[in-house]
Amino acid sequence: MDSSARSADPIIRIAFAFRDAKVLLSAVELDVFTVLADGPLALEELRRQIAIDRRGARDFFDALVALGVLDRDKDGRYRNSPESSFFLDRRKPTYIGAELVHVNAQLYPRWGSLTSVLRTGQAQTGAGAAGNYPAFYSDMVGLSAFLKAMSAATLQPAQALAAKFPWTNYRTVIDIGCAEGCLPVHVARAHPHITGGGFDLPPVRQAFDSYVEGHGLSKRLRFYPGDFFQHPLPGADVLVMGRVLHNWDLAQKKTLLRKAYEAIPADGALIVYERMIDDARREGVMGLLSSLNMLVMTAGGFDYTSADCMSWMREAGFRSLRSETLTSEQSMVIAIK
Repeated sequence: MDSSARSADPIIRIAFAFRDAKVLLSAVELDVFTVLADGPLALEELRRQIAIDRRGARDFFDALVALGVLDRDKDGRYRNSPESSFFLDRRKPTYIGAELVHVNAQLYPRWGSLTSVLRTGQAQTGAGAAGNYPAFYSDMVGLSAFLKAMSAATLQPAQALAAKFPWTNYRTVIDIGCAEGCLPVHVARAHPHITGGGFDLPPVRQAFDSYVEGHGLSKRLRFYPGDFFQHPLPGADVLVMGRVLHNWDLAQKKTLLRKAYEAIPADGALIVYERMIDDARREGVMGLLSSLNMLVMTAGGFDYTSADCMSWMREAGFRSLRSETLTSEQSMVIAIK
């Protein structure tokens, strides 16, 4: 092919995509979207309210306009896009900024070491590495931020799961690795007959109880403390493992699936959801990037395809397996005992 017919633009765009990400993450960190939730602001007033220097302010705000997360009217005032207003105003229940704060503080810096991690196979952090969650959870300030990030990340799949799974056929649900309890809360809100709760390490109890109480569901949902490698899983008609298995190596994944099988009654269901890699491993870029994130952040974790998950579930004893799209990025595998 004639070289004049080729373009390096797609390659260059990927190479510089980190700048798009960092502009958005800094805007969330600076609370730009919550400040603008009260109405449009001119450049100087917006700059003053988020306390940044004049030098970069105009380029920063206009970059957010060019990225589509802000708009600028004919008078030069900045306002949130509809999506930013919905998802990035911290005063709204649809706020997902806590996850982006976590990405900015924890993931973004560590991805700079990807080349070293690929060479050594060794994670660059001990905070989330397999076996180190108890130590990580002992830092209550860090734990609070992490749990809020997990709720933000769970919001959309929880709403989708509440709508797509046939909950009328079941009465109880336990979310394994529940964090604040976002998933059981949204399932219980959508289905008044459902009871259950969430299972996580003991330090999570206070955050779970507060979140559940805030949604008026304390009589229907309770916290089950424990370590899922050291203790049996609580029983329920439906167990959910959302973005849990990818934290662990293959042997540990299989252990958790066997323990789930033992905890579920006959005809009960296990739901596993993740950013699944497509079975051909050609198009599921979010799943592949998530798996590389596990390489950076954990001792042995990795993401997987729906076919992989189904094979491990069959090995554990499950039957009637199926995979369904949950959100634009995440899929679920449902297995019946």
